Amino acid sequence: MLGIKFTTNKTIKGKLGRAGILNTPHGDIQTPSFVVVGTKATVKAVSPEQVLALGTQVVLANTYHLYLQPGEQILKNSGKLRKFMNWQGPTMTDSGGFQAFSLGVAFGENVSKIAKGEDRRENLTDEDELRKFIQKQSVQKQSALAKIDEEGITFKSHLDGSEHRFTPERSMEIQHNIGADMIFAFDECTSPRAPYEYQKEAMNRTHRWAERSLYHHNKLLSENKEKRALFGIVQGGRFEDLRKESARVISAMDFDGFGIGGSFDKEDMDTVVGWVNDILPEDKPRHLLGIGEPMDLFGGVENGCDLFDCVAPTRMARNGTLYTKQGRININNSQFTNDFTPIEKECGCYACKNYTRAYLAYLFRAKEMFAATLASIHNLYFINHLVKNIRQSILDDDFFNYKNDFIKQYYTIF
Repeated sequence: MLGIKFTTNKTIKGKLGRAGILNTPHGDIQTPSFVVVGTKATVKAVSPEQVLALGTQVVLANTYHLYLQPGEQILKNSGKLRKFMNWQGPTMTDSGGFQAFSLGVAFGENVSKIAKGEDRRENLTDEDELRKFIQKQSVQKQSALAKIDEEGITFKSHLDGSEHRFTPERSMEIQHNIGADMIFAFDECTSPRAPYEYQKEAMNRTHRWAERSLYHHNKLLSENKEKRALFGIVQGGRFEDLRKESARVISAMDFDGFGIGGSFDKEDMDTVVGWVNDILPEDKPRHLLGIGEPMDLFGGVENGCDLFDCVAPTRMARNGTLYTKQGRININNSQFTNDFTPIEKECGCYACKNYTRAYLAYLFRAKEMFAATLASIHNLYFINHLVKNIRQSILDDDFFNYKNDFIKQYYTIF
């Protein structure tokens, strides 16, 4: 009844990375693969037909947002997610847990899943730091839009302030009504700044929620006679013992695949992912949640991840930041005003074949909607084809050469 099957075609010698095929009820996914985020059942500024033409194999929508608007019953009555958004390929939904995190413990803190540079807190295991963190969290829980307890999360809608409740069981029901091919267990995604003691508490709660998610998912499958895969999520922050413990506990449950939650330092990502994937079963897919920067993809693939999702390509595109093989460029910079070359030479995307940097720079300055469309087309094409090339390099036993060549060219331009 799981509805998916994962097969490994080739591995990276001496590493955990692999190229494979993930069979789903609505099409096969050649892995590694980038999962394009269509948060509200739409990829912003781009049509489903364009998304498909850009090499996208699978789209992920957001449970929290679709629950609030248009509502799960509308999705269910429409024929579910694929039909509602007119997407022909495989689909995924996340559990809504990260949105609860960002509105709860991290409310007002502008904290992401991944800590960078100044976000590092090496001494959070100290008693004083732990006390400060817990006190701060307690204050936030009283004033934030969400409150986390053992049973689930109570939150207020960011749309109208109405109060709602997510539990593992409720998340499963909503995701089944939305109807994606692959869904995620309900988890608590902690702040990367959280101390060891709280990471452990949240991890153990995630494990208990995983059991409840799996039980209710199987119950719904038996009632509805549908095929839908459930991924369990590994948590534990950047702490080795917690990550390994979480990987062992979650992999012992009968999930169809596995997600690796964030809440670690960016520079530690490859190491953390390696700890986890060294334990997770080899015959099931592994999804690295919220990761999509070009340089991060190489590390994720090398250390055994098969799927990646991130809003970065389209979010950055809407702000005028574009990927190139020589690094990122900001098309709003004055140097592009009279630049009549494509965004990137030899790029096969629609934007590069038909328009210039000067035209795109003009569109952004004029605040024309077409700017976001062209920029999103380019960034999605770039990231999809990067992962496609990474896959081919694995099949050709040339992963490290391809990685090194890419790194030599790629540097960040602001």
